[in-house]
Parts: sequence; structure tokens; C-alpha cells
Amino acid sequence: MKAIVALQPGNADVLELRHVEEPQVQEGEVKIRVKAFGLNKAESYYRSGNYGTFVANQALGIEAAGEVVEDPSGEFKFGQKVVTAMGGMMFTRHGGYAEYVTVQRENVVAIESQIAFEALAALPELYLTAWGALDGNLKIEAGQTLLIRGATSGLGMAALTYAKARGVTVLATTRQVGSVDKLKALGADHVLIDDGDIEKQVRALYPEGIDNALEVVGAATVKDTMKAIRLWGQVVVVGLLGGAPVLSSFNLMGDLPNTVKLSFFASGLLGSDALPLHESPINWIAEQVESGAMPSIVSKVFNFDEIQKAHRLLDSNTALGKIVVKV
Repeated sequence: MKAIVALQPGNADVLELRHVEEPQVQEGEVKIRVKAFGLNKAESYYRSGNYGTFVANQALGIEAAGEVVEDPSGEFKFGQKVVTAMGGMMFTRHGGYAEYVTVQRENVVAIESQIAFEALAALPELYLTAWGALDGNLKIEAGQTLLIRGATSGLGMAALTYAKARGVTVLATTRQVGSVDKLKALGADHVLIDDGDIEKQVRALYPEGIDNALEVVGAATVKDTMKAIRLWGQVVVVGLLGGAPVLSSFNLMGDLPNTVKLSFFASGLLGSDALPLHESPINWIAEQVESGAMPSIVSKVFNFDEIQKAHRLLDSNTALGKIVVKV
């Protein structure tokens, strides 16, 4: 099969479209013919040799959308539209940057919507992560307020559109004035220019603070984010845009506001017993995007042989949305 691999770590130029051995399905797995896949920063970090153990000649990618080729259990039918995310892809097996991928059955979800594969491929990793953090950690409800710190990231945009579809009032941050219109178009109720002191801007709008926050920037801003939360509110950290996930000093009494809860969510839980994907709203999300009720966050679609160009855009941090590749 054709697959996109790298023989050594490096920049986008190390990515190659090569012929590799097609994986054979094992017990407990599903084989998928990949139709499209989304790009993630995790793949850029991995390609650069800065994330996990690099394996030469193994297809990159932690998600994919496609059709079932084989499922020994019979749970999924031949030709059935599915998405998959995580489950060891890219690290312990070929990832989604390939014509075929075999994945753990627990990391596959059947899609009932007629949504196009290019639009579908933008959903699995970002929206399942948003679901895990917003529903699992924060337990969002309609009528609540949510701050998204780092809203112009792919995950930030997914969380914004999902939270709005759930009836939540969203405050979105960006460091760029030029991104304000984009975030408002996605549904943000308030867009705040992040000058490092979000607390003052939030409390000017909500003097008592807001209910919850999704922290995509990470350690660099989490102390300030927590100060914007009301009593008994919550913050979940999901991203590392601001650098290493380390605080040089953290005063439990001074930096952690009274009664505010702080937690972390990583997408490695997806498909586990703690977060089974059949309980996810991914089908509902696909239907919402397909009908236009929820805006698509796809920024650009590339062909399979344009992977280097796609990764250069990913590395530039200028995509303002999800980058998708057609296979």
C-alpha cells in the first residue's frame, strides 16, 4: 500500500510517499480503507523527533476516516463508514497517513451521516478530545459560561463549535486582532485579545467569574485563567501551546483560587474503558456539521502527494482551522 513515512526525524521534507507492506487484521482489530485524515500537532512533534519513540518507515497519523474492509468480529460491516483515533496509531502501528490501517475495535466508531469524508476527517481527534474534556472533566450544561484560552487552535475551534451547539456561552481568546472575525463566525459570544491578563477582561463582563475554562495554552497562562473562574468553577488543561507543561513554582494557597478545581485531560484515554467511544457524540456532531447547524472548521484540503506542503502549513501555525488530506 501507499503510506506517508519518514526515515529519520526532521522537518516536513523528511516525509515521503512510499510503498510499504499492507497490514493484516488481527483478532480484536478492524481494517479500514482510509479516505481522508486530519493533521495534528502531535504528528509534527513526532516527525521532528520530539514526541514518543520515532519508528522509521511507519506511517504517521493518529486519526482517519474511511470505510471498513474487514472486521473478524462482524461488529462492523464491509464498506461501513467509520472514523478512528488514537489506539496506538503512529506509535505502535501504522497510523492514518496510509491507504489502509488496522486499529483496535474499541477505537472505531460507525458514522451514519452522509457527511463527505473530507469534512468527516476533521472531526475524530479534535471533537473527541473536546468531548472528553468538556463533558468528562467539566460536565458542561446549557446556560453555563466557558472560557477557551487558545481558541484559534484546532482544538480550541472544535471546543468552541461543540460548546455553542450544546447551548453554552463561550468567551474565546486570541492574541491576534485579525482572528476576531473568524472566532465570531464560529459562534463565540465574546472574543478577548489575550494580553496575558484575561482575568480583568472576563470579570469586566462577569464580575463573579465564569463557570468553566478550557486551557489550551497550558502552563504559561493557567494561573491567570484560574483567577477568572467563579467559586466552585473548574479549569481543564488540554494543550501545551505555551511550551513545556511545567510551572517553576506553584503556591497551592496563592495560585489555586479557593474552591476552584483544576484537572488535565489527554486524548490517550479515547477508546479505553474509562472513555468508550460508542458513548461519544461524534455521530451527532457529524450530523450537525453535515446539515450546517454546526460550522465546519476545515481550513484547507490537500491531496495525498502534497503532504510536505500540508505539514509546512501545519508548522506555520497559520491554518486557522483543521488541515485535511485526501487519500
